[in-house]
Amino acid sequence: MGALPILYSFRRCPYAMRARLALAVSAQPYELREVVLRNKPAELLAASPKGTVPVLLLAGGEVLDESLDIMRWALGRHDPAQWLAPPGAPPDEMAALIAANDGDFKRHLDRYKYPHRHADESGGADAAGFALAHRTQAARWLAQLDARLAGGWLLGSRASLADMALLPFVRQFAHTDADWFATQPWPRLQGWLVAFEASALYAGVMQKQAPWQPAAVAQR
Repeated sequence: MGALPILYSFRRCPYAMRARLALAVSAQPYELREVVLRNKPAELLAASPKGTVPVLLLAGGEVLDESLDIMRWALGRHDPAQWLAPPGAPPDEMAALIAANDGDFKRHLDRYKYPHRHADESGGADAAGFALAHRTQAARWLAQLDARLAGGWLLGSRASLADMALLPFVRQFAHTDADWFATQPWPRLQGWLVAFEASALYAGVMQKQAPWQPAAVAQR
């Protein structure tokens, strides 16, 4: 067997989470390197100077440093759950869902969860009010997702790439204020998230790992 692909990851990062989900469902072996984002290893920065996770370093030297590219690479090799081919849904519909999530929803999510990081945008408003305004904007998208989930999944009767690309971000939103989220009129969305967090797939990719260290450091 040749060298395994190396995945630089951070357990709670939703981008890294969705990459791990695709690698797991595709049964793609890889070496997991859990990193501390405030102390990024030189090896990660050498592979991808932008310094974000996930980063997948393939055996031949190719680097994939976008989560969707990693998902599509893994599923392109083996897609037993057919995440890339939801029944009756054209590829552009799936792509549009993911683009909306990664665009406007992610922007509102960041400002809801981390308002102090965006103080330059608040226009003098207090952080709490700024965060709640962005929560309101994000909630409109979640209401649309709830309506889409009538068949159990976003694009029909089984999971697709869209579900697994969006779920880590909906999870992050939900856990920002779990009590508030539980009171919202989104029963399908809430059930979708609960089932995801109770799944063996989720449990497998969320196991805690010690931060990776280069061998020379680990042996000191």
